[in-house]
Amino acid sequence: MSGTNVWSRNREKLRLFPDLLAQCAVEAAAYGKCVAATTTGRQELQKDLCAKEFEALKTCFTNAAKKRAK
Repeated sequence: MSGTNVWSRNREKLRLFPDLLAQCAVEAAAYGKCVAATTTGRQELQKDLCAKEFEALKTCFTNAAKKRAK
């Protein structure tokens, strides 16, 4: 069994990432700000502190990818 197709698909998805990120800049910035605000100093990011922002970013990426596939 060859892994060539797996690597090709993953490489293609990674090539799309900058375009998807550009389409979701507002959501990505909100998530980044939340993470930065909750991890000041040496404090570790705790689960679910930025869940709302993460879900918004995830939804945006999913929708942007679906639009791109059409």
